[in-house]
Amino acid sequence: MTDADGDLVDRVRGVLETDPEDFRQRAEADAETVKAELRDGTFDNHQSIIGLEYEFYAVSEGRWREGGDAGASAEGVAADVNAPHLSRVPRRLLELIGFEKELGLHNAEMTTSPQPLNAAGVRAQASEVRARLEAAEETTGAEGMRLVSDAMWTVPPVGESAREYLTDSVEDDGVRVATNMSDAVRYHAMANGPGSGSFSVDAPHVELTADTVMPESLITSIQPHYQVARAEDIPRNHTLALRIAGPLLALGVNAPFFPPDLYAADATAADVLADGWHENRVAVFESVLNEEGAEKVAFPEDLDTVEEAVDRVAADPTIVPMPVAEGNRFDDAFATLRRKHGTYWRWVRPVFDGATRSAANARIEFRPIPAQPTVADSVAFLAAFAGLLESLPRRRHPVYDLDWQVARDNFYAAVRDGTDADLSWITTDGVETTESDAIFDDLLSHAEAGLEDVGLSESEAESYLAPLRWRAETGVTPAGWKRRRVRARLEDGADLADAIPAMQRTYVERQRETLVDGTLADWTDGSLTD
Repeated sequence: MTDADGDLVDRVRGVLETDPEDFRQRAEADAETVKAELRDGTFDNHQSIIGLEYEFYAVSEGRWREGGDAGASAEGVAADVNAPHLSRVPRRLLELIGFEKELGLHNAEMTTSPQPLNAAGVRAQASEVRARLEAAEETTGAEGMRLVSDAMWTVPPVGESAREYLTDSVEDDGVRVATNMSDAVRYHAMANGPGSGSFSVDAPHVELTADTVMPESLITSIQPHYQVARAEDIPRNHTLALRIAGPLLALGVNAPFFPPDLYAADATAADVLADGWHENRVAVFESVLNEEGAEKVAFPEDLDTVEEAVDRVAADPTIVPMPVAEGNRFDDAFATLRRKHGTYWRWVRPVFDGATRSAANARIEFRPIPAQPTVADSVAFLAAFAGLLESLPRRRHPVYDLDWQVARDNFYAAVRDGTDADLSWITTDGVETTESDAIFDDLLSHAEAGLEDVGLSESEAESYLAPLRWRAETGVTPAGWKRRRVRARLEDGADLADAIPAMQRTYVERQRETLVDGTLADWTDGSLTD
């Protein structure tokens, strides 16, 4: 055991010794502090602000890139040899590229600088992502690896099975530690707290159970942020974000397959294609992190007041009562509530924080969207989300009155079927519809209008949203692209153990050519051979 491992065990033990009742009481007191600041207008801003969290996983580039392993084409050699294998990212490398650690040792996360929601701000978000990714590619490439923007990895590290990688753990002095997890204390503590047990994935034909939450590291996402100008508008924006969650997720689905060795032994390829969902990231996140009596990951109820948003975080079941160190930041005045919010894993969630009083903000974090094939695809979702939260309230769009249960049904229908899902919507003229063309046209038209409202030209707004327009018109999503490639491989006589890695290799090679200056459309319209 290394010194670092010993320090982790000590920190986990420190968490386990935290008094849950004291933690709860401090969170409730912090909630009152936040509500007092809300009444004083501390969390109000003069304009809306946007930001983005963008997660990646790393692959060993030398195993699959052109010029490596005989330089074979994407599907010209055995997939198990040439597929892009998952790779652990050294901590020093994350520090060099300015990315943050995430759950798994293979993960890296970028958080953009908040920008005003205007033409320059949207451009700045897109430029920052591209600039930081280009710099990261140069650095990681020199280390023989590459960051991949994808919703779920499917090929484990060389010489390991996915099941081994996700379930391997050791017990050190009574503390269970996942071998391939970063030193994320709260996640390690979840495997050691009262009532902790096994963590299983519940998805069609998948069998995976672990002693830790490590299976959650299968998935990656993008998370657009929208800081409201007035904190009292949080409930309205929260309600609208729930209504648009299903249709936007339908356009973004990107996780139709698991690593092949995680499927049940009696599951056929036909079963997996017929029954598998288009966005298994949702299934993984919910089934692994939810416990009996503690539904941490969920499609949340509507909010009536901004104070209710604060109270929900305070009342959320506590799985890990993390100790909180004293500090001098503005939000250290409610540090326990802020810490508790770190495990408030709703698909749409309100957040209250800020390092200084002048930087205090109230925002909506939109969590349904998986990581996308290219930067332009990802920025399209940020632009659409921000544009919709500008346009729909201004125009008093009637979808605000869509029944909550219908909105929830839309979300899980999108999880299962992507753009083929049975969705319900209310158009701008008050007409209820289930026609997908009408739904996506109304949705994206209002997103464009919202972007124009904040100063983007018509051509700029159209350009940012073009990747989503193309998906709505063609019905092609990243998940659909993956399913077609796997199906074609199966029809040629391959099995899942070959077809999924072959698809993954092609995905990564296409992304290598288009990540910073292309879209999913470039993968299918003839500019690249499909």
